[in-house]
Amino acid sequence: MFELKLSQLGIELPQAPKPLAAYIPAIRTGKYVYTSGQIPMKSGTLAFEGKVGGELTEKQGYEAARLCAINCLSVVKSVVSSLDEIARVVKVTGFVNSASGFHSQPAVVNGASDLLREIFGEAGEHVRSAVGVSELPLNAAVEVEIVVELA
Repeated sequence: MFELKLSQLGIELPQAPKPLAAYIPAIRTGKYVYTSGQIPMKSGTLAFEGKVGGELTEKQGYEAARLCAINCLSVVKSVVSSLDEIARVVKVTGFVNSASGFHSQPAVVNGASDLLREIFGEAGEHVRSAVGVSELPLNAAVEVEIVVELA
C-alpha cells in the first residue's frame, strides 16, 4: 500500500545513493532499519547546495529535506524487499546547513516530515530532531536520517 502511495504521489525512488565515505547507507537490525544521513542528491548530483537563510531560502531548504527523505526511503528499500514492510516511521533527524541568524530549522525539516506523513499516514508520525549546523558534506543544504520499524 505504501509503494502504491508513492506511485500516486508521482514519486519514483532513485537507486540508493552511494556512500561518500566509509559507511553503509542503511542497516537492518531486528525489526528496525536505520539509515545513514542522506543529502539532497538527485541523479548523482547535489540538488541543493549552500546555507539555508543565506544562498538558499527556507522553501528551498524544505524541498531539500523532502529530497533527503526520498533518498532515505531508497536506502531503506535497499535492505528490505518493499516499503510495504514498514510498520511505522520512528524517528527523523534533520541537519540544516544554516546561515548565521537562521532559526527556522524545524520548518525546513518539515519537508521530510510532511512527505513521510503523506506516504505513510498515521504510521508516518514520528519523533524528530531538527538541528542547525555550520557545515555539511559537499556544502549540502540539508542532511536527513530516519529510523523505521518493520512489521
